[in-house]
Amino acid sequence: MNSYLVPVYATYLIATVALCAWLARTLYRNGALFLRDVFDDRPELAEAVNHLLVTGFAMVNLGYGFFMMKADEAASSTEAFEILARKLGLLLCSLAAVHFVNLYVFHRLAARRRQANLVPPVAPQATVRPIDPRTSHLPPPPARPVAPGAFAAPGPYGGAGNFAGPGPLGGPGAFGPNPA
Repeated sequence: MNSYLVPVYATYLIATVALCAWLARTLYRNGALFLRDVFDDRPELAEAVNHLLVTGFAMVNLGYGFFMMKADEAASSTEAFEILARKLGLLLCSLAAVHFVNLYVFHRLAARRRQANLVPPVAPQATVRPIDPRTSHLPPPPARPVAPGAFAAPGPYGGAGNFAGPGPLGGPGAFGPNPA
């Protein structure tokens, strides 16, 4: 029985290491711009975080790639190619997922920094000093509301304010004179 699994393993191992190294280098180079924006006041921290992120990226993805290396027997070259394509496709999808998680984290860090640096929408107009209830005399509380259905003092058209007169359903009307 001729097994094609050894060439599949060798090709998969070379492709996994090459893809992870290329993506780590790309993320390191382009991620530095995002991190400089996030940590603009501390560039050495941006550089250290970039190194740590790339190291973590490489460890997680290479570990995952090696973990996925086990495959069933491949009796033909077609089966071997299908195994290799399935494994590389799954590896690329997982690399893309980790990449988008990194981008989301960068976005959240930058948004938090931008929000912290926002100016108030309106300049403060006055400063309010705290009130000491023991020494200050507060104004009296507002008057109690009028009972439901009752209206306040008569308005210019007689009756109770501007809502005098019958409405369309027999209740109080609006803006009309009092017919009584």
